[in-house]
Amino acid sequence: MKFVAITACPTGIAHTYMAAESLEQTAKANGDTIVVETQGSAGSEPLSAEDIASADAVIFAADLAVRGRERFAGKPIVEAPVKAAINDAAGLFERAKAAAREPAPASAAPELTSKVGANDKAGTRIRQWLMTGVSYLIPFVAAGGLLIALSFALGGYQIVDAPKVTEHFDAGSVTGWAALMFQIGSAAFDFLVPVLAGFIAFAMADRPAIAPGFVGGAIAVTVGAGFLGGLVAGLLAGGVVLALKRIQVPKAMRGIMPVVVYPLLGSIVVGVLMYVVVGKPIAAATSGLTNWLNSLSGVSALLLGALLGLMMAFDMGGPVNKAAYAFAVGGLTTGATASLQIMAAVMAAGMVPPLALALASTVRKKLFTEAERENGRAAWLLGASFITEGAIPFAAADPFRVIPSIMLGSAVTGSLSMAFGATLRAPHGGIFVLPLIGSPLLFLVALVAGTAVAAGSVILLKQVRFRATERSAAVSGQPVNA
Repeated sequence: MKFVAITACPTGIAHTYMAAESLEQTAKANGDTIVVETQGSAGSEPLSAEDIASADAVIFAADLAVRGRERFAGKPIVEAPVKAAINDAAGLFERAKAAAREPAPASAAPELTSKVGANDKAGTRIRQWLMTGVSYLIPFVAAGGLLIALSFALGGYQIVDAPKVTEHFDAGSVTGWAALMFQIGSAAFDFLVPVLAGFIAFAMADRPAIAPGFVGGAIAVTVGAGFLGGLVAGLLAGGVVLALKRIQVPKAMRGIMPVVVYPLLGSIVVGVLMYVVVGKPIAAATSGLTNWLNSLSGVSALLLGALLGLMMAFDMGGPVNKAAYAFAVGGLTTGATASLQIMAAVMAAGMVPPLALALASTVRKKLFTEAERENGRAAWLLGASFITEGAIPFAAADPFRVIPSIMLGSAVTGSLSMAFGATLRAPHGGIFVLPLIGSPLLFLVALVAGTAVAAGSVILLKQVRFRATERSAAVSGQPVNA
């Protein structure tokens, strides 16, 4: 049979392409053919009309809205999270073949590109809305955060007090360029909350909701409601526009509704709610959270670091990981010391899983397959670059031993990083932004300790299985296959 597929994860980095490779390999093993469009950061060739027309069924392995969904109208479609394509591609193909054998669906109007599946549960829908907002947010975080980090490297932390480059720019000095980098990065960071809110709204109600979402996000910044306000503004904007779409209007007016009426009325309603009703309470909650973080010390800070470490390792780039990461990035905009410590703890904890498995597969090669050892060699660079997804191939092959081990190691690293008071102003970069880390040697100590704990735990658990396999092989007279 012939299939087409789309894979997409919130960051568009690792899961997207690993899912595509898993689908392609499984199709080859089954004797089927598949063409995959990866809607990730590196992009891919869009599926041709001929491929779509000749496909028996369509597979969407995506954690956010599929772009160009209307192309597949009338085709049997199977939808699943992106991890399902990595962990159980064979099961997805079985579902797709079953769908292909069903009677062809009735022709319907094209789906909006921002909609989630019609049969998705409420929790799944909310998760996909939020992940869509986060996926559009990440490029702004990376660009703005790394520019700010570069400015600190060139001009020191006092660069925040430099005059505006529109008033004075000295192209012949390093300080002048540092000030320029800082102000460009700050401009990118100014978009974080509006982008988050705008694309949450977009995921809920398509393009008419973008303007109300951006307006609500900008107001959240104005009233001091921060990222939490952005989340609320995005959900409000999407909900308001969805409600407006349900109102029946004369046929003559339908053309102007999505272009004029929905954005106008949505912006008014969301603006009033954010300024008058919910903005101030959320701002108070955000301020209270910031003050609480600043007051953390001793056991409280250790527990927070452990919790963030557990979240970073639990799904290795999935929604729980992204929630911890978004929490840390949101703190960067406050500039508080505790927030910078949280960012350092989150990045260190996120580096542990791939580094630990790279170490374990190097130290005890016989406990891992040849494919895992090959993945381990790549995981060194992925871990050093703060790409937690590098641990996914190991977790997919042996989740009950790998996931608890890396969670333990990441929790150790998060706690130690908080205890040592390591700070970080860059939102990404891994080991390559080490000069921008406060207390870099202690940061490395925390990273090495957690990596050692996670690697040791993986080896210990796998060794127990390996010895059991050896005993079984000795009884049966069969060679050991680890």
